[in-house]
Amino acid sequence: MKGRGFDGVFDFMSRAIFGIAATVLAIFALVLAGSAVSDFIMAAWSHQHVGLSALSGIGYVVVSIAVYDVAKYLIEEEVVRGRELRVASEARRSLTRFISTIAIAVFLEALVTIFRVSQESVDELLYPTALLVAAIMLVLGLGVYQRLSVTVERRDQDGKGARS
Repeated sequence: MKGRGFDGVFDFMSRAIFGIAATVLAIFALVLAGSAVSDFIMAAWSHQHVGLSALSGIGYVVVSIAVYDVAKYLIEEEVVRGRELRVASEARRSLTRFISTIAIAVFLEALVTIFRVSQESVDELLYPTALLVAAIMLVLGLGVYQRLSVTVERRDQDGKGARS
């Protein structure tokens, strides 16, 4: 009986901590998106190069979407559902959406950096090239993960069907 009380308190505290973390992440995501809009408006107002500011802003907004998606995941999976078991395909879809958003952010950062560096110093293109390679590896890794997880899901479904 005492163990159940401790589990209940621990579960409540875990949900509260995840809820607070998700709230902080959501606020940071909104601040990041607001900052992107603010930077763009300031660049346009001061007649600076608006194109790079827009590309940088797009990158910030994409990152803020990824951060917000993590906050949403924490709320849905850790606060509302608690420790319920999830279906493997649902986990795969969530991870795919998150990694895809991160890959887009990395590609955009590489693109912005390529534009910026190519105008200033072409010999410093190593960093943006490494970013492109990292983004490509991220997408390839996601593809391998998708392939392997779908294969395992099908094998598990076939195994369950054979037992019935």
